[in-house]
Amino acid sequence: MTEETTHFGFQEVPEGEKAGRVRGVFGSVASKYDVMNDAMSFGIHRIWKDAMMDWLAPRPGQRLLDVAGGTGDISFRFLKRAGRGHATVLDLTEPMLIEGRKRAEAEQMAGSLDWVVGDAMALPFEDNTFDVYTISFGIRNVTRPQEALNEAFRVLKPGGRLMVLEFSQIPNDLMQWAYDLYSFNIIPRMGQVIAGDRDSYQYLVESIRKFPDQETFLGMVRSAGFGNAKYRNLSMGIACLHSGWKI
Repeated sequence: MTEETTHFGFQEVPEGEKAGRVRGVFGSVASKYDVMNDAMSFGIHRIWKDAMMDWLAPRPGQRLLDVAGGTGDISFRFLKRAGRGHATVLDLTEPMLIEGRKRAEAEQMAGSLDWVVGDAMALPFEDNTFDVYTISFGIRNVTRPQEALNEAFRVLKPGGRLMVLEFSQIPNDLMQWAYDLYSFNIIPRMGQVIAGDRDSYQYLVESIRKFPDQETFLGMVRSAGFGNAKYRNLSMGIACLHSGWKI
């Protein structure tokens, strides 16, 4: 029986290989990841993450699971907004979690944070555990995104909230062309200069192009069981926020 394939950027690879390759990408860029995010997006990723928190409206005492949480950006924002609560940062790549633990916020919030190495498609948690599930610029790197959404539904408590922040498609051909020109020509070069790693950033650019558009992904959120599912475009669709509830 032949193994199913999936895309790793523009390459087709066996499904069993993708997680290891993704781990390699993020292990390679972990120490420069936050710096590169600022450079690639001109700092706009911070505005997108703040928009995510505005829509999410964290409340005191909530338990967050931040999947593909990397260096903790979303968890730190969530805990600051909530005032008190608990965040579990889960990532496939241990070097990303190690970088997150080094951040100043991690020391201030140590009692409210857990750092867990794990797979979005097989979460090491009981059913009905968390109030909020977030995944920020991570779901396009998952081998089977639908399985990750199904797992999100499983571990959320009834009444729990899903929020996905991901790069998406610009609904204007000319603007998409200009954005592609920037992405494919400039971002891998930045990766070379800042992180000493062109190939990883070439993959990241390609992975954005392979990700489903807004309506297709909305259908996937609904297929996982989420109700009142909606999305909001950010920066004209360069990024998109998807929200759903376990009703």
